[in-house]
Amino acid sequence: MTDNIVIFDTTLRDGEQSPGASMTLEEKIQVAQLLDEMGVDVIEAGFPIASNGDFEAVSEIAKVVKNSTVCGLSRAGSKDIDRAGEAIKHAEKGRIHTFISTSPVHMKFKLQMEPDRVYEKVIESVTRARNWVDDVEWSAEDGTRTEFDFLCRCVEAAINAGATTINIPDTVGYTAPEEITELFRRVIENVPNSDKAIFSAHCHNDLGMAVANSLAAAKGGARQIECTINGLGERAGNAALEEIVMAIRTRNDIFPYETNINSRLLTRASKLVSAVSAFPVQYNKAIVGKNAFAHESGIHQDGMLKNAETYEIMKPEDVGVGGTDLVMGKHSGRHAFRDKLAELGYELGDNALQDAFNRFKDLADRKKHIFDEDIEALVDDEVSGASETVKVIALTVIAGTGGLQKAIVTLDMDGEHITKEATGDGPVDATFNAIKQIFPHEATLQLYQVSAVTEGTDAQAEVSTRLTENGKTVTGRSADTDTMVASAKAYVSALNKLVTRREKNMPADELTV
Repeated sequence: MTDNIVIFDTTLRDGEQSPGASMTLEEKIQVAQLLDEMGVDVIEAGFPIASNGDFEAVSEIAKVVKNSTVCGLSRAGSKDIDRAGEAIKHAEKGRIHTFISTSPVHMKFKLQMEPDRVYEKVIESVTRARNWVDDVEWSAEDGTRTEFDFLCRCVEAAINAGATTINIPDTVGYTAPEEITELFRRVIENVPNSDKAIFSAHCHNDLGMAVANSLAAAKGGARQIECTINGLGERAGNAALEEIVMAIRTRNDIFPYETNINSRLLTRASKLVSAVSAFPVQYNKAIVGKNAFAHESGIHQDGMLKNAETYEIMKPEDVGVGGTDLVMGKHSGRHAFRDKLAELGYELGDNALQDAFNRFKDLADRKKHIFDEDIEALVDDEVSGASETVKVIALTVIAGTGGLQKAIVTLDMDGEHITKEATGDGPVDATFNAIKQIFPHEATLQLYQVSAVTEGTDAQAEVSTRLTENGKTVTGRSADTDTMVASAKAYVSALNKLVTRREKNMPADELTV
């Protein structure tokens, strides 16, 4: 028995059956090409008889995929099988995957067929599929709830009829790791011709054990695992491809298998599937979630800065993530804060560092998300000692759908009130143009960011601006229930810091962020 695990991806078939996850033809082709590039062995491209769109998708994917086997799903009926055969006929390597239910509950209530008739359909369907292709997969739907002797009888018949892969799916996510290991081991031992086929596991996640069950099936002799990107699929989803691949890679001591997957493309594939299916990936999703390699706890951050292996069992680069993310928040410690300041270009003495850290902690208690700009503003306030040379006194904005927008701004310039009017491409641009007329400067606006502090139409807007002039970078911030007022004040706040730095003539290399 080989130690290579065939990765069978069914994102485009079972994954797309998730309510609301339908993809366009172009999106399916894009996903299939990435799966092919990633090293997926078999791509189940769709259910050709389900619709003309599904047939076209499988057919077009069969034409463009270069390395992977392209598979079409079919029920046991002749029309299904012929439709699948037509869809994959242009593939370099094609497979028909035919299935029929074998559990007592499915045969009685879903199929309304006697076991003997189901047995006959197994032989008929596999034989017909073999008329189209040499590579035929047969599945015993609801296999983990099928009576053992009947399951073995059907598996033996399918192999005799020409099936090269036998799938025993946990269709409703009912089994547990110990059970599925034993099931595969017993079937392989009891079916006389089991050595003539590869056995496959297709596990659903209804009890949260799809990945564990898939790996347990491999221990029982399965050498193909059926899975989807992000665990996409009906109900609670399928086994997640990225989790299976990285479990094998990370714990090869207990899962001594290999796959052909280029793991550095996992995050890229996750983001693509999430985008085209409109299914967001949960933040704490293993391997590809936003927080999979993020650390906020001060204890964890301190350990990570000393040695990444203290809290990470995988390298983020191995799954296509740029690197570890030390998230700055109320749980962060001094070590991580000092490291973040160094990353932003600041070097503070012990007293200044402690003062900045105390202000950071106070801000973190009030603000859920701490951005680099927030930290820059904290340090800039201390380092630059900016005074309010310029103040916003009044602002009037005229905006609408027709023509240029206009702003009238009054600033206090060292006690003198000056008013100017300007137009712009939008009210913010007009406001900043008016301010620039009153206070001429050559600074470049690098960042303009607005976020709502609270919910509702009366939410307080928090505005951040970043200006750069002659290598000097400053950040201004302000909040107001009027977004335009907050924008003007944030812009002027940054200008005040530039004035202070001009006066102090601080070296550029100490200021650039």
